[in-house]
Amino acid sequence: MSSLSNKRIILGVTGGIAAYKSAEVVRRLQDQGADVRVVMTPAASEFIRPLTMQALSGHPVHSDLLDSEAEAGMGHIELARWADLLLIAPASADFIANMVHGKADSLLGAIHLATPAKVAVAPAMNQAMWSHPASLANIDALEQRGVTIIGPDQGIQACGDIGPGRMEQPDSIVSSAGSLFQNGLLSGKKIVITAGPTREALDPVRYISNHSSGKMGFALATAARDAGAVVTVVSGPVSIAAPERCTFISVVSAQDMLDASLATAADADIFIAAAAVADYRATTVADQKIKKQGDNMTISLEKNPDIVSAVALANPGLFVVGFAAETQDVETYARDKLQRKNLGAIIANDVSLTDIGFNADDNEVIWIDRSSSVIFSKRSKTQLARDIIEHLAKNQVS
Repeated sequence: MSSLSNKRIILGVTGGIAAYKSAEVVRRLQDQGADVRVVMTPAASEFIRPLTMQALSGHPVHSDLLDSEAEAGMGHIELARWADLLLIAPASADFIANMVHGKADSLLGAIHLATPAKVAVAPAMNQAMWSHPASLANIDALEQRGVTIIGPDQGIQACGDIGPGRMEQPDSIVSSAGSLFQNGLLSGKKIVITAGPTREALDPVRYISNHSSGKMGFALATAARDAGAVVTVVSGPVSIAAPERCTFISVVSAQDMLDASLATAADADIFIAAAAVADYRATTVADQKIKKQGDNMTISLEKNPDIVSAVALANPGLFVVGFAAETQDVETYARDKLQRKNLGAIIANDVSLTDIGFNADDNEVIWIDRSSSVIFSKRSKTQLARDIIEHLAKNQVS
């Protein structure tokens, strides 16, 4: 599977003759399985029609910073959060300078400032402009901020000059974009991740459960796999496809999940408990469907096993990461759980907010460990998972 499969990419197109190549970049990104949205500057529209980019991408082209229809739907902040990668190709000398100075006087500029996603630019300009000290200083500044510079190529330019400054070819740009999602930060590590809800039976047709979709756990598994880890996913019942190239173990109840977790964590390096496990189960499960009897019914419940605590206790050398899904006093409850369950770290989020957490495509969390805390602002669960895995690999795992 391509490293760009299911990645969300904003292709920014700025003014320049190389804009005609952007149509091919869209195609090549889609060939690799990416979902592409195009954002054009007004100058870019002078070189290639937005209608062309819309037809190729299959989505409306965004260009106006103040667009009432866009702001009511996928406005610039939503676009910024949606993306896994902001790829600007071509990136003109003028727009690169605007990026350096943080200008947000265009939709593309505003997205650049607002996105938590990776950012890459493919410069395209005259060779003299590229070689100018101001342009070179701007490129250095962007690189120091973590922006990936793709190219430029050299050769004959539209003006007749020969030298560096041509935009890289689409295949090369797409290849470089793909490499941004391949890393070896967790190469050789074995990771077990629990995901989804558990179901605790009341009778053959009814059960206790919750709204967990499994999206966050699956996104973490995919990010860990892309980071080079050998990943096992222990998941409760979900309706989304299992992460590819991961060992997948399907379970139903908390006891099932505990048994699978203990078995797989024994030789793991990292355990991430992203599942939303039911706290209680029925003391007695009826053999037959429970019939309606009167206006009230009492069901006796007993506590389920605490999976993350059990795994941490059974494996003293294992780095265990818990999740705390709270509706109030999020950080306070999370810190208490971190200490009480002897975890290496905990990831806390507020599930009372309807636009993040359970069943949502976005999330916003706090990473808390023994010595620090990091806030990951609202972004797609795909992007959030990659950011968490990168933080975990760089700061917590030896």
